[in-house]
Amino acid sequence: MQGEDPFDQGAGSILRQPKAVWATAGASVVAFMGIGLVDPILPSIAKGLEATPSQVSLLFTSYFLITAVAMLVTGFVSSRIGGRKTLLTGLALVVVFAALSGTSSSVAELVGFRAGWGLGNALFVSTALAVIVGAAAGGSSAAILLYESALGLGMACGPLLGALLGDASWRYPFFGTAALMAIGFICITAFLKEQPKPARKTSLLDPIKALGHGGLASVATSAFFYNYAFFTILAFTPFVLNMTPYKSGAVFFAWGLLLAIFSVLVAPRLQKRFGSLKVLGASLVLLAVDLVILGYGNHTTAIVCTIVSGAFIGMNNTVYTELALGVSDAPRPVASAGYNFVRWFAAAAAPYLAPKIEEWSNIHIPFVVAAIAAVVGAVVVWIRRTALTHEAEELEPKHAGEDGVTVFAN
Repeated sequence: MQGEDPFDQGAGSILRQPKAVWATAGASVVAFMGIGLVDPILPSIAKGLEATPSQVSLLFTSYFLITAVAMLVTGFVSSRIGGRKTLLTGLALVVVFAALSGTSSSVAELVGFRAGWGLGNALFVSTALAVIVGAAAGGSSAAILLYESALGLGMACGPLLGALLGDASWRYPFFGTAALMAIGFICITAFLKEQPKPARKTSLLDPIKALGHGGLASVATSAFFYNYAFFTILAFTPFVLNMTPYKSGAVFFAWGLLLAIFSVLVAPRLQKRFGSLKVLGASLVLLAVDLVILGYGNHTTAIVCTIVSGAFIGMNNTVYTELALGVSDAPRPVASAGYNFVRWFAAAAAPYLAPKIEEWSNIHIPFVVAAIAAVVGAVVVWIRRTALTHEAEELEPKHAGEDGVTVFAN
């Protein structure tokens, strides 16, 4: 990121990309929409299926648990059948299981279908970043920001779509996602050519071996604690706010909008001025403060803090992605798989544990626990700062072909 302006209108601009990149980024938007889609309709699902908040929160747990485990499989699959086929396989699975989710007659069925959805999303999302990096003009900085833009836009639009369709029935958002992903499937088929296969096939254990690198292991560990805080907000706050789908959707749309703005526009500028590690550490501490205020404030304060948390989450997402992909010498898909394998376990744990912690204590404590997790993430960054400083300078492209994309050393 240092010294580059990815929004420059030259050939390397984030805005001047091949159709294949835009098709993949567009499908990524919909894929990320699926994460926050259920946020505004969680209370409606609980009511419609006569389930408790902790039971409904398993929609996130099954989704991210399967996503975490599937990270060990994505590189294995894509290195054998190619990036394009992997993307299409993931999209097809999401279409099928999203549609099936809308037909569920019980929480158990819905949780099971969300698990299948998580497998499809893992195959797609993990491969999409490598495909965008390989096909994008302007190098790694433009590619990562384009990916983060898709993430932010998807996280913003997911709750909005969930609210608009979910106001009529909690089933409609699932059918809507299936339809949008089908369009993404068609776009990928039409515009994305098959990507070069890597010279060496990825084994199932390569992502685990990559975590033997101290820097990557440190990033993944810090991101684990951060993701616990992140998904406490995403999965538990809707029950605390207890609003209609429209109002909840509006809150999380504003949250996602801040996430996108700070991820794409603010984080790069702060990184250039203060350095990635200082930005990340400060953002994690501020997120912890925000969580405590959210947990102990009144209803209006909780709404404001939920929205404001999007700013810190946006900055964190950008910095963590760059650190994970640039701090080690592992091929990008392998490093990404190892990093995501660790951090998604926290995304699976938080939605289940937060309601349980409330049952065991009170409504404030889940946010205190999440705040502590964010602080622990910051402490890991501070303690391991020497191992994480390798991303400070962006070097020339160092090798191509080993993972099917040109790899840049950050």
